[in-house]
Amino acid sequence: MNDQTIARIRKFKEERDWDKFHTPANLAKSISIEANELLECFQWSDTEYNLQHVKEELADVLVYCRDLLDKLGLDEDEIVNMKMDQNEAKYPADKARGNSTKYDEL
Repeated sequence: MNDQTIARIRKFKEERDWDKFHTPANLAKSISIEANELLECFQWSDTEYNLQHVKEELADVLVYCRDLLDKLGLDEDEIVNMKMDQNEAKYPADKARGNSTKYDEL
């Protein structure tokens, strides 16, 4: 996410004095709720969905994730790369390529 978008999200929240409602627990709940609304877009079909609605729900998830990063003082690149290091160790490409076997069964 670029700096201009991050600033816009922060400004939106600040102008409405919503930070007091954005506890880590509330933000985590909101991420889950919005992720379920995103999933609802695909409830009856894997191939027929409203792309505009998908974009709106995905944006809601991303905004709440950005808010949680801010609240916890986390850097998105740092935590994503940390998790990717873990995933690469758990799912070596030579063993995981082309299958969905869980890491402990590879």
